[in-house]
Amino acid sequence: MSITLAKHSGFCFGVKRATEKAESLAAEGGKIYTLGHLIHNRKYTEYLEKKGVRSIDEGGLSQLISSPPANATVIIRAHGISCSLMNTLRDAEKRDGTLHVCDCTCPFVSKIHKIMDENTSGETFAIIFGDKDHPEVRGIVSYIHGDYAVISESNELEEALNGSLRNKLSEKQIIVASQTTLNHFDYEKSKKILQKLYTNALFFDTICCVTEERQLETERLAQNCDVMIVVGDSESANSRKLFDIAKRNCKRTFFIESASEIPDNIKKMHCKAGIAAGASTPGYIIEEVQTIMSEHENFAELLDESFKNISTGDTVVGYVMSVSGTEVRVDIGSKCTGVLTLDNVTDDPQAKLENLFKVGDKIEAVAYRVSDIDGIAYLSTKKITAANDWKRVQEAFENGTVLEGRVTEAVKGGVVIRALSQRIFIPASQTTVPRDGDLSTLVGTTQKFKIIDLDASRRRVLGSIRVVAREERKAREEAFWNEIEVGKHYTGTVKSMTSYGVFVDLGGVDGMVHSSELTWLHISNPKDIVSVGDTLDVFVKSFDREKGRISLGHKTEETNPWTLFRAEHNVGDVVSVKVASLMPFGAFAQIIPGVDGLIHISQIADKKLAHPSDVLEKGQVVDAKITDIDDEKHKVSLSVRALLNADEAEEAAPAEETTDAE
Repeated sequence: MSITLAKHSGFCFGVKRATEKAESLAAEGGKIYTLGHLIHNRKYTEYLEKKGVRSIDEGGLSQLISSPPANATVIIRAHGISCSLMNTLRDAEKRDGTLHVCDCTCPFVSKIHKIMDENTSGETFAIIFGDKDHPEVRGIVSYIHGDYAVISESNELEEALNGSLRNKLSEKQIIVASQTTLNHFDYEKSKKILQKLYTNALFFDTICCVTEERQLETERLAQNCDVMIVVGDSESANSRKLFDIAKRNCKRTFFIESASEIPDNIKKMHCKAGIAAGASTPGYIIEEVQTIMSEHENFAELLDESFKNISTGDTVVGYVMSVSGTEVRVDIGSKCTGVLTLDNVTDDPQAKLENLFKVGDKIEAVAYRVSDIDGIAYLSTKKITAANDWKRVQEAFENGTVLEGRVTEAVKGGVVIRALSQRIFIPASQTTVPRDGDLSTLVGTTQKFKIIDLDASRRRVLGSIRVVAREERKAREEAFWNEIEVGKHYTGTVKSMTSYGVFVDLGGVDGMVHSSELTWLHISNPKDIVSVGDTLDVFVKSFDREKGRISLGHKTEETNPWTLFRAEHNVGDVVSVKVASLMPFGAFAQIIPGVDGLIHISQIADKKLAHPSDVLEKGQVVDAKITDIDDEKHKVSLSVRALLNADEAEEAAPAEETTDAE
């Protein structure tokens, strides 16, 4: 056997730089984290984990930023990250000095970030060719100022130009770039389409030069080989693109992740074999594949055997070669190409093939019809899926596993959930809808549930949403009680009210705010100031875990009317007050809400009164002088008479001056 290894195989510059940095930092010690898997290769990820390099998602990153351990380093992989996330990391790095950022973004990717940042605005429309869900693309679009669209391939571009993009592109300057690992051949096709229609479009060739050369080399190699082996992880976009290119030029192309996946019946062939590998494939895996391929002889005689004959009813295993809106094409190691349509995959009319499969996926299916004339084996995964899913349902029932599914319909006595290709009935009593409530409100929602009964003979499955909800509530309660402490503040929701207080939902656990703790003002009923459903800021005054009781406070010293009063008023101040009540000995008047002062009957007028009502009436507003403040008893003395005497003195003073002058 003659084996040729593509020159540009394995780690590219950007990936090599990132992996070398990760291994170097791991050797130095400290807490090393990568935001997402450093490269799309499970085996290498496992290798890094053994060295202490931990992969985290954005949720884990948020926790790390909030409480970073000493000597922690976050490695930004070659794909790069969004502009906002990078700013967040840099701010965290500057803030406390305990968190370090190692930016291993590929220079080719950083170049696209700069292009988008400098060349896009509200007057432009950017078109990015790539996978919208790929981390590199998500990072790129974050640098775009203005409108944009992400297009996966030339076929999608043609559809968009006749639909969603038709009016948008004629009005603005078009900026065009691509994911660094994009299929070079398809990008050139897309480029020609746009150039023909929009002569003013500004194109930036951002496909990595190494990627482009790798794809061209794979094409040339596949054209001159009897068998092609593409080595890469199924999650690696660039590896899957190499497989597409090789498959177009060499029918006998296989996608493998490691040497163990080389089909046994092709290891001994005598022929020309080519090996290509993605940019995230470690060198030792490539070497292992090359070694195993070289160790065997008698290759040629088994070449045709490797492409086994497929008959109707056969179960086959293959790899996805392409996915369109109508069908999935599968390499099944036969002279026939496997074809999957949506109706042979799922009964869900809302499902889309592009969401269910991606190039490189390994699938198992049954050939229900084989056409040797057309060279097509029509496949169905339903039977395989149904059998596997039923097994998973049984295991979930035995193990008490929590499942998730979409409620498809409300029926008599309950609702139906579709999960694991099974129809699962949820009795009304096992939902979270109240008795006699509207079950249709659940239709279309995704719910967590457990299987509570299973009849294998009738394929009948009963589930419970309520059980999971109860368990989650119990878990939340346990977590709450473990973290509660006196003085801790919560934002809760008023759940119910009584004449003496309100009950507040703190997130699965209720606490009570007594009326006296609700406000500094005197109220006859809590409903005077709050309603069910209101949001309330509260704090823990005391709690009893055994009895499940929590006493909450709402009013604070900052809102204490007496504190507010003393901050603004002193003895001698003149204030405008409102008569609140009349008593035989005087009148109580409101200075500010929550603070009243007493105007003694002797201080109401400059003459003797039989009753305060002789001069004052409830609700009347008068000016009074503060004559005394008792901070201990929170009492204020007021005098209207003092102001009357002062006015008389002011009127008398000019008269006296005139008399003296005379």
